[in-house]
Amino acid sequence: MIRVNHLTKKYGATVALDNVSFSVSKGQIAGFLGPNGAGKSTAMNIITGYLSSTSGTVSIDGCDILEQPTEAKKKLGYLPEVPPLYPDMTVNEYLGFIYELKGATQKKEAHFNEICELTGITAVRGRLIKNLSKGYRQRVGIAQTLVGNPPVLILDEPTVGLDPKQIIEVRNLIKKLGRKHTVILSSHILSEVQAICDRIIVLNNGKLVADSTAESLSDKLTDGNSLILKAVGSAGEVQSILNSVKTVKRCSKISEQDGTVEFSVSVSSAGNARSDIFFAFAAKKLPLIEIRRRDYSLEDIFMSLVDNKDKK
Repeated sequence: MIRVNHLTKKYGATVALDNVSFSVSKGQIAGFLGPNGAGKSTAMNIITGYLSSTSGTVSIDGCDILEQPTEAKKKLGYLPEVPPLYPDMTVNEYLGFIYELKGATQKKEAHFNEICELTGITAVRGRLIKNLSKGYRQRVGIAQTLVGNPPVLILDEPTVGLDPKQIIEVRNLIKKLGRKHTVILSSHILSEVQAICDRIIVLNNGKLVADSTAESLSDKLTDGNSLILKAVGSAGEVQSILNSVKTVKRCSKISEQDGTVEFSVSVSSAGNARSDIFFAFAAKKLPLIEIRRRDYSLEDIFMSLVDNKDKK
């Protein structure tokens, strides 16, 4: 549905995007991540046709964004970080303006009813946009992306500035939109991306550094050799037992309370190490409560990717 091939953008000697390629299939929600200056905004501006590339191509449902701009733009809806709203229009007037601007062909009233129902703004259709809360204005911004029923949605920081209740509501709305639309979601809230997205695309210094699911990236980061262990006993006792296990390379205490201790353990082979650790604790008659693979959060994954690339 979205295909980005060898995308490069230069501003004089500065390379904002360096040979970036990825694709997003129909019905996927892809999280678009990167630190400030990574090239995310440049990439989104090129994908949506607001900016031309130095080289490379972008196609939306088979239409090249530069060669067939009208056809391609009809297939996408774009929500910038600051929604392009006209505060002195009512919601109905604004949606009508966007309808005419896009040259939409759906039956207007039925189309607007569907959009407003989906985005939860039916009750405020007759109100001036300037009198709406931040949450409702954000919903109106999302509603305008749906005018014309485009198959592709590009959402840039859609929950910025919202309160916790509004954030949850907008997240649920995006999940619902992902059932019928292909979505690229840019956000600095990594927990939000992990909760919503099927795939994670990470840019750093203009380069693509990751394109996979959070689970796959976590697997690559741990390589299956990082464990979390919880046992009854003191930190010293547990440390002593772990140090005696040949397949344990490193271990460090995470927490200790109420007679139990939790350790992070790095091992040479996770499969054998689990058995070795179990029998070592059994020999000392020290209860082993839990031993599991360490799963990294998206924050851990993100920092690992960015730090590694920054050091090169």
